[in-house]
Amino acid sequence: MKSKWIFITAASIALTLPSMAADPAVVANYNKHCASCHGKDGSGNTTMGKKIGAKNFTDPKVVAEIKDDHALKNLKEGVKDKNGKEIKKPFTGKLTEDEMKALIEYSKTFAKK
Repeated sequence: MKSKWIFITAASIALTLPSMAADPAVVANYNKHCASCHGKDGSGNTTMGKKIGAKNFTDPKVVAEIKDDHALKNLKEGVKDKNGKEIKKPFTGKLTEDEMKALIEYSKTFAKK
C-alpha cells in the first residue's frame, strides 16, 4: 500500500515538472498566445487546434522534428495554409525574439520521454 502512494506521488510530480521548471513569464506567454490551439498541455487537442492541425507537443517524434529556425520564422511571420488562409498570426510586435525562442523551448517540454 505504501509503495502505491509513493508511485502516485512520484507520477503526480513528474506530470507537473514542465510547468514547475518553466519561467512563469514563458508559461504566461504560452497560455496567452499558444494554448488556444496547442492546449495548455501541449497536445493540440483543442477545438481550434483540431481545426488547423496544431502540432501535438506531447509526441516526442513531433518535438524531435522541430527545427528552431523554422519555428522562429513561423512565430515571427505567422503561418498560412495551402490555400493562403492565415492559420497562425505573426507574433512580431507582440513578443520579442527572445520570448519567441523561449516559447519554442517551452513547447519541447511537453513531450513524453
